[in-house]
Amino acid sequence: MNAYPSRRASLMLAAFCCACPAARAVVLDDGKGSLELRNFYFDRDFHGDTASQSRRGEWAQGFMLKWQSGFSEGPVGFGLDAVGMLGFKLDSSPERSGTGLLPRGSDKRAADDYAKAVATFKAKGSQSELQVGGLSPQLPLLASNYSRLFPQWFRGAQLQSRELAGLTFTWLRVDATTLRDSTDFEALTAMAQQGAYAASMTTDRLYYAGADYQPLNNLTVSLHASVLQDLFRRDFAGFKYRLALGPGEAFTEWRWFNARVQGKALLGQVDNRTLSTNFGYSLGGHTVSGGYQKVSGDTAYAYVGGTDTYLFSEQQVSTFALQNERAWMLRYDYNFAALGLAGLTFNVRYVKGDQVDPQHVATVKGRALAARGGVGEEWERTTDLGYVVQSGVFRNVSLRWRNASMRSNFADGADENRVIVGYTLSF
Repeated sequence: MNAYPSRRASLMLAAFCCACPAARAVVLDDGKGSLELRNFYFDRDFHGDTASQSRRGEWAQGFMLKWQSGFSEGPVGFGLDAVGMLGFKLDSSPERSGTGLLPRGSDKRAADDYAKAVATFKAKGSQSELQVGGLSPQLPLLASNYSRLFPQWFRGAQLQSRELAGLTFTWLRVDATTLRDSTDFEALTAMAQQGAYAASMTTDRLYYAGADYQPLNNLTVSLHASVLQDLFRRDFAGFKYRLALGPGEAFTEWRWFNARVQGKALLGQVDNRTLSTNFGYSLGGHTVSGGYQKVSGDTAYAYVGGTDTYLFSEQQVSTFALQNERAWMLRYDYNFAALGLAGLTFNVRYVKGDQVDPQHVATVKGRALAARGGVGEEWERTTDLGYVVQSGVFRNVSLRWRNASMRSNFADGADENRVIVGYTLSF
């Protein structure tokens, strides 16, 4: 694994601590750590006679050890965060591999085990913090994926500043990523989106700048921009608002994205505008929400390979973000703490997509639909049931079951189950 920035960060901090014993005491003694255990079973059964693989099913165990140091004393404090990850295969076969839980070779056999580590040097002054090395951002235009054993990581530098009241400024530059089931840092790509973009086109630079302004406790407005060098540029505008209404609380959020070609335009045409909205109301343990989403332009929604979309429509199987696609979303959440069952939660989501232009959908069904001048449609229903043990010897053990069914007239349908058992020990 190419971990040059992480090694450089470690050497810088080591030199600083050796030069100043007091700094070493603060950095080490004020730190905190955790060990996260994640047992993950994944099964996706495809429906249709055009699927190249009828089923993906694997079972794996992951261990993630984290250490977050404190900061040394002085106008600028220094520190180091480190994460080590180790995954083991419990069940897999070449016919069922490719779930994203385990790396696999050219023979489609999953590795028996795999390991990776990242380190992040950090410096903090006043209300600003710089991080250099391994990054796992959750930003509108770069949302690290953590839907399997381990998070997706990026290699680069991030500066976040809160010097002005209510304003958060973020600057980021990354040059590589290690995907959730990979051990190596790789070049950056665009997500293929069912063949809309060439995922083989790569770049070694992503630049990012964003501002989030919170003039009121219940109101946030955001403006972000990013450039995936020689592939595309993206812009984001967001609006988030919450309001006490009657016995409960109403909320809404609007997310708007704009993507276009950049530099050498290695992907070819990129022309997309997407609006994703959400409206809801919470009362007691109940939350009902839903929204409307529309993809416009000559290409599908564009985003960085391996990341989450940051769209309200994204489900377990489908993202509902293809060329010209319109989607309606509906969601219901219930927290059983309202009935005295703390730790037990449930939600069900349903998304219906239509108006898909299949001209750039590279599936067998998509090409056939385009040939006859048809319009794409799809739907997905997802349920999620989770429980965290609240007391006793198994306190903080979490259990989660996620189930999804997706059907489409331009891609093979799928039924999916994920069972996740987790435990985090803090120290």
